[in-house]
Amino acid sequence: MNTRKRLAGGTAAVLATALALTACGSDGGTEGGDGGDDGPITWMSMLHTPTTPDPNGPIHEALVDYTGTDFEMQWVPDASKEEKINAALASGTLADITSLTQIDSTTVRNALTSGMFWDVEPYLSEFDNLSQIPQATIDVARLDGHLYGIPFQKPIARYGVLVRQDWLDNLGLETPHTLAELAEVAQAFAEDDPDGNGEDDTTGFIERSESFSLSFRIIAGYFGAGDRFELDDAGNVVPAYTTDAWKEAMAWYRSVYESGGMNQEFVTMQKDNQRDAIARGEGGIVITGLFEARGYLELAESIDPETPMDWAQINDMTAGDVERRIVSDTNGGMGGWLAINTQTVETEEELREVLGFIDSLLDEEPFTLMTQGIEGEHYEVDGEGVYSRINQTEWEQEVQPYASSRPADNVIIFTSDNEYVNRADELMAESAEYAVTNPAQSLSSETYDRQWSTIDQTVMDAFNRYMVGELDMAGYEEAIESVRSQGLDDIITEFTESYNSVNG
Repeated sequence: MNTRKRLAGGTAAVLATALALTACGSDGGTEGGDGGDDGPITWMSMLHTPTTPDPNGPIHEALVDYTGTDFEMQWVPDASKEEKINAALASGTLADITSLTQIDSTTVRNALTSGMFWDVEPYLSEFDNLSQIPQATIDVARLDGHLYGIPFQKPIARYGVLVRQDWLDNLGLETPHTLAELAEVAQAFAEDDPDGNGEDDTTGFIERSESFSLSFRIIAGYFGAGDRFELDDAGNVVPAYTTDAWKEAMAWYRSVYESGGMNQEFVTMQKDNQRDAIARGEGGIVITGLFEARGYLELAESIDPETPMDWAQINDMTAGDVERRIVSDTNGGMGGWLAINTQTVETEEELREVLGFIDSLLDEEPFTLMTQGIEGEHYEVDGEGVYSRINQTEWEQEVQPYASSRPADNVIIFTSDNEYVNRADELMAESAEYAVTNPAQSLSSETYDRQWSTIDQTVMDAFNRYMVGELDMAGYEEAIESVRSQGLDDIITEFTESYNSVNG
């Protein structure tokens, strides 16, 4: 491997000299990575675009030139990633680097702890960029106390509340910042003709069937519930949906639903239908990524170029006397692992070369290449520092495929020509201070691996039935009690034991 190492501190020169004299790797021993002097670093990564980029294209060549590393991408279409990754894990045909983005996959987590991948944490301090990964991200990326890959770094909290600002203006309402105010706005949007068309055709919230696991988690977080799991007063790791704060949030949300401040069919509404309803002006409140305001407006403009749609992006919503907080929607700012294969990267010297390559990708120049492309070819920057695309089609073909492989999403915050994007970037950075993460994410529970999906489905069904009035709170609590003997209590015990083992 011809790799330019990026080591921090006084050991850099010594290690660089040593590595220059050391053959990097063996013949690999598997089909996944060539290793050694016999070939480039191989990298199995997810492809989120319809076509695979040219392996000799301008972005790949520019990255090779900058990093001083010959590398080969092995693209896996995102739609088939579970099948492909599981097959590679089972057969041992792994690349030197494998992007493992299925954070909750039992197969992936078992593979990470099986000895197939390096524990990289002891080496991070040797590298300029890897040593700067936030401690909170390291904490949630560990499994049973070990870091089996470089974590993909993401904004820790992207969600918030989007409210139609033009509707607020039409009704003479202030932008809401408490849930009490938000409930009033939802009622007004449902009853007071906010679009001024003289028809009873609007509501407040536009929700969809995944509310229980997505947007409602944000609402419950405002009331004080944790991110999927939390530590209770006795030190037990418990599901957030068993807590009083979660139930208080349910009661609040049901009151909004019953008053007509939410689309009544939300338990069956799919994501595309939700987006279409928002774009068509059927509702004016959505709990989602703050950056989604841009997409909703663009979709609305494709339907009606004269749409008056304008969004307020709110990241400081609070409930009662609960201090400002936001549960993470990105697994604590961690999007998976860049896992390094112990079979093809056999020695610490080889490991340091691969880590040096990953470290170099966290510099500003390669980040720009993988995000914007090449200046003058894919993008241009005006006198205000605003980035804009020169050729959208060319960017999609040559640049976009690399974006999901960036080790971090926020090395540079580019100034966009869209103010919703700039505002979202600003608000997401601010929200990091108030983010709440899942303490169970880095823990292990065999019962969780076997039973959680069934237990979660039972509770979600009870949640939906409560929301539409088919169950009262006692009925919801009965559903919780019914799954305790099906594994819920064992999950709590095992996660708590794991937590105490790691943190004891």
